[in-house]
Amino acid sequence: MKPKMKQRAYLMTRRSLVGLLAAAAFARPAAAASDAAALTVHRDPSCGCCAGWVQHMRDAGFAVQVEETPDLDPIRARLGIPSNLVACHTAEVAGYVVEGHVPAAAVRRLLAERPNAKGIAVPGMPVGSPGMEGGKPQRYEVVLFGADGQKPFMRFIGSEAID
Repeated sequence: MKPKMKQRAYLMTRRSLVGLLAAAAFARPAAAASDAAALTVHRDPSCGCCAGWVQHMRDAGFAVQVEETPDLDPIRARLGIPSNLVACHTAEVAGYVVEGHVPAAAVRRLLAERPNAKGIAVPGMPVGSPGMEGGKPQRYEVVLFGADGQKPFMRFIGSEAID
């Protein structure tokens, strides 16, 4: 009778191990997802609209680390941001670049879909975009860019997606 008990104990241990491995496999995507929500923002310390965009991202649940520098050109060159997409601040998140006043909804979509791209950008400083509130909000486009060129990713009026 004891040999059966030993065998049964072995099977239970084996099942427990399989259960632990399965639990570990499911835990990894959750950890990766929380890491993906961490942004590093490069901004000029004298820019007030950048502070507004940082607050927008924090309010949306992103963990934001700010690195202040008066010269963003070397950072943009290192990250490969096309000159026609440059805005007033640059962020990095989960291997992507986020240039300018991009709404949190667009960043969430980027991270969910994981397209083969370098990043997304809102060129210039459209009125009503996150950090540029005040006045009548303008319609603007978030641009996806990378090795395959540039194409529309989302459109907004203010922080509201319109398509």
